[in-house]
This record gives sequence, structure tokens and C-alpha cells, in this order.
Amino acid sequence: MKTVRRPVLAIALVLGSTGVWSADLGTIGPTYGIREPHLLNFIEQRLRDKERSGEMQQLIAQAQARGIDAVKRPQPVAGLQPTATARTFYFDPSFTLDRNVTDASGQLLFAAGTRKNPLDVVSLSKHLLFFDARDRRQVARAQELMARYAGKVKPILTGGSYLDLMKVWRIPVYYDQQGTLTRRFGIRQVPALVSQEGARLRIDEVVLP
Repeated sequence: MKTVRRPVLAIALVLGSTGVWSADLGTIGPTYGIREPHLLNFIEQRLRDKERSGEMQQLIAQAQARGIDAVKRPQPVAGLQPTATARTFYFDPSFTLDRNVTDASGQLLFAAGTRKNPLDVVSLSKHLLFFDARDRRQVARAQELMARYAGKVKPILTGGSYLDLMKVWRIPVYYDQQGTLTRRFGIRQVPALVSQEGARLRIDEVVLP
């Protein structure tokens, strides 16, 4: 009986053994160690550099100046113009509840769909006068209206410095931040005087001299 050799099986066993055929293939190109600077250390170093050069103090001073200016002179309300043609219109402040209003114990106070008018509860104690303090004509007109209504006017700026005006007039002066009120009332020209007539507001856009 002849012995049958199995060379294929022998080769497979040799190749299958781990680590036997490992070889050093050499270096293909230059190698470098992997290094990543710590982000916080990098930022700290940049801040120190700016501090030494004086740039940091300059940036702080600029930021402070911008903050003070933003407080003294808020961003003017966009979309308004000096009154060219007198206009009178009315605004109904009534609103409809979109959900039930309950008290602390869960008892229903007002059902959704109820229509309410704030002027039925609280009256407008003073006229609201909107004007741009950057315009001397509007400031003069505002003074005339305040004198006419014996001080029963709340001045509300749409532009300019309310702090500067308070120093001169020595009364509180307000600012229509981001045009919230003028947009709600539909005011397009200033000066504009808002007064209460019954259960609605009358708005007069007053012509300038």
C-alpha cells in the first residue's frame, strides 16, 4: 500500500500558524509622534500674548464702550418716519383666551374662547407719546404736547438717548425696546400720541411744524 502525501494540507497548516511569517517590511517614509496641544493651554497662551501686547486691555475698553453706548442709545426702532400727513386711527386691545384659566385649586376662572378687554379693568392713566429724540422738531413737539396735557403724558422714545433727555427734563423717559409697542399699535409715523377713548385706544400721528 502506497503512502499518499498531502503537501497542500501541510502548507495550509504552516501558513495558518500565527507569528511564523511576520516580517519587517522596512520604513516607507518619515514618521512623527502624534501630539495635540491641549485646547485650554492654547487659549490661555493666546490670552497671555494679548495681555502682554496690550491688545487685551484695548478689547476690554472697546467692549465697555459698546455696552455703555447700547444703554445710553438703544437701537432705534426700524420702519418709522417723521409724521408727514396726520393720521388718526383706533386700536382695540381686546384679546381672546386660547386656553382655560384656573386658580390655584384648579377651579375654572375663565374658559377658553372668553374675550376680554384690559381697559375694562385698568384705565390708561396717561397719554403715551412716541417720538424720536434725535429729531429736534419731534422733541419740541413732544414738549408742546406734554404742556397741553399738563404733564399727563408718558414719553416713550423710538430713537435717541433717553438718559440725556431725563437729565434735561428731570422726569422718567422710556424706550420702546425693539419696537414692541409701536408695532402692536400699528404706528408708522412719529410723534404719535396714544389716548384712551372708552374701551379702545385712539392713536394720533401728529404732524410736525
